[in-house]
Amino acid sequence: MAHVPQVKIPATYIRGGTSKGVFFRLQDLPERCQQPGKARDKLLLRVIGSPDPYGKQTDGMGGATSSTSKTVILAKSSKPDHDVDYLFGQVSIDKAFVDWSGNCGNLSAAVGSFAISGGLVDPARVPENGICTVRIWQANISKTIVAHVPVTNGEVQETGDFELDGVTFPAAEVQLEFLDPADEGEGDGGGSMFPTGNLVDDLEVPGLGTLKATMINAGIPTIFVNADAIGYTGTELQDAINGDAKALAMFENLRAHGALRMGLIKELGEAAKRQHTPKIAFVAPPTTYTASSGKTVEAGEIDLCVRALSMGKLHHAMMGTAAVAIGTAAAIPGTLVNLAAGGGERAAVRFGHPSGTLRVGAEAKQADGEWTVTKAIMSRSARVLMEGFVRVPGDSF
Repeated sequence: MAHVPQVKIPATYIRGGTSKGVFFRLQDLPERCQQPGKARDKLLLRVIGSPDPYGKQTDGMGGATSSTSKTVILAKSSKPDHDVDYLFGQVSIDKAFVDWSGNCGNLSAAVGSFAISGGLVDPARVPENGICTVRIWQANISKTIVAHVPVTNGEVQETGDFELDGVTFPAAEVQLEFLDPADEGEGDGGGSMFPTGNLVDDLEVPGLGTLKATMINAGIPTIFVNADAIGYTGTELQDAINGDAKALAMFENLRAHGALRMGLIKELGEAAKRQHTPKIAFVAPPTTYTASSGKTVEAGEIDLCVRALSMGKLHHAMMGTAAVAIGTAAAIPGTLVNLAAGGGERAAVRFGHPSGTLRVGAEAKQADGEWTVTKAIMSRSARVLMEGFVRVPGDSF
């Protein structure tokens, strides 16, 4: 009986922040997959185990959640003053497509480490002991990220005592700077991080009525609404929403209408093919609640509560890019995020999410009536879980 042999492709499986993904060096991919296109997408789908009508990704590296159905391609940077080009692919679980429309902030924490270990950073720039500053070009959104990676005895340090809510074990801290994170290339706002031109809009959504919404392009396009306006408290855990088909349909309806208003899509039907962006999130004033780990998050510990959905499901913690959007919006007086945190000017915010808390800082300023943000800062961690080869059938791409 004829059969198609499997092919081996060098790859590394890495946790970055509260996500996991399969990392590749561009040079290691099969030649026809080194360029964007169908062959590359089919390869990544097969590596992850998608599309899977069972929703389990059993025959691939994916973990059957938006946080674990991710791929990364890295190459030495072609941009001046950058070390590595970082391309992120969010792989759909049950559908045959890879969404290239945005970044993954969590996996950004692993890019610097992988780039150093994979020989993509000039060895002369890597200290024997100390912090290696890796300058990353985020190719999906054409932005710069600076990763500060700890190095011990000439090698990336992965273990440490930094604890990140949503990750079970401690690891080494990696500080990330998202420079000029506002995405000014999309929407109708004429270059503004607020594509509608407003800090708060009245968003009409059939079946929901008119909701107050802050729609921002920073880190990743994100739509914020008030929790109480849609019947929630902002303290919900995953089971409260992900098992409710009507709730998920409501959020997708809200997300699609927000995407249309932001100018990210031209008609509502396009939202189904753009699952990764925009994100939808709801905010509430600080409230005491029990996190998914069983730990009590006290209202006095946080500035506000935020819950966000990714790829149609409530996220177990917080997407890194959405955290950038939260920090940026919190720094701008008058947004729904800022108002939920008590209003006024602030350079940093600590918010509660389903797994615990996260602090993110942002430097925002207003000039000529336009808000700009120079950078957002937060700490994550990263750890290599496995390295070697992935195998896929030779006819799968």
